[in-house]
Amino acid sequence: MKSRIRILVVDDHAMVRFALSRAIARERDLLLVGETGSGEDALRLFEEHKPDVVVMDYKLPGMDGTATTGALLARFPEARVVLLSIYEGSEDVWRAIQSGAAGYVSKSVDIDEVIQAIRHIAAGLSFFSAGLAEKLASRKAEASLSEREMDVLRHVVAGRSNKEIATSLYVTQSTVKRHLESIFSKLHVVDRTQATAAAVQRGIVHLDQ
Repeated sequence: MKSRIRILVVDDHAMVRFALSRAIARERDLLLVGETGSGEDALRLFEEHKPDVVVMDYKLPGMDGTATTGALLARFPEARVVLLSIYEGSEDVWRAIQSGAAGYVSKSVDIDEVIQAIRHIAAGLSFFSAGLAEKLASRKAEASLSEREMDVLRHVVAGRSNKEIATSLYVTQSTVKRHLESIFSKLHVVDRTQATAAAVQRGIVHLDQ
């Protein structure tokens, strides 16, 4: 008999872990070898159980899903990770792939799609929920914001003025204006309102952060 696909589930919501464990238990070719609600524990459990696939929440407390994925692959290059997320912005998918994840699945899908993703990733393939591969392709063609531009953009989304941003970041208002010009160019927008909308829609900045 072919060996079953060994799975580690990482999600800080107990109900999500329960639902995934029940779904995995129904499949003859899958085996749940561990579950946890934290990225730090995920590293320990991976070393202990050596799962074939890690199903990981994008938004974890402390070390989030992308940071955990990066740390996991740094220690265990053979690790295969699929990230589950409520976020579907192009920037979210981009961050996931940059961290080394092999797939990205929206939490809005039916759980059967998560099972399908597990099988694809265990077979060495990648997997994205419908529409997310296209968003990733679109994001690859865009220029990335610098760390300082990200700082400025977060302040813009929070509704702060150039003067307030300059004070907070210990720079001049003219420096803030230069950063804004670069941000507008990279996001293909013309003003702060459009920049805010684009940042939230694409997942560059999350309002719940």
